[in-house]
Amino acid sequence: MSMFQIFDVSGSAVSAQSQRLNAVASNLANADTVAGPDGQAYKARQVVFQTVLMGETADGASPAAGVRVSTVREDDSPGRRVHDPKHPAADAQGYVTYSNVNPVEEMVNMISASRSYQNNIEVMNTAKSLLLKTLQLGQS
Repeated sequence: MSMFQIFDVSGSAVSAQSQRLNAVASNLANADTVAGPDGQAYKARQVVFQTVLMGETADGASPAAGVRVSTVREDDSPGRRVHDPKHPAADAQGYVTYSNVNPVEEMVNMISASRSYQNNIEVMNTAKSLLLKTLQLGQS
């Protein structure tokens, strides 16, 4: 793998993790929302990644593999139902349907995505530093 492919691989990971962080933020923002007028509550969104080959190598070695977001799917698990007959969004039985977002699970996803994002930024910074040192060696 060439030094320049490192930027492609890490860049694809940074982009994918950024989309994952956006989905987590949307999920957390809607964690306590109730069903709308259509009777449907917000459904948690999960980002699905897919491996992507990042070009061919001249020496016949395996090409580098990056990542991309293949889909963003909605979680089909049922929303939380709370008995609160006085709530304006209560159904005929007095239940209010909330979103199916699990805030603890989303916080774990946020920490994981954030750390992966930071690690890939660090990889790019290290590669940049190595390339600059290589250029400095050529000047002396």
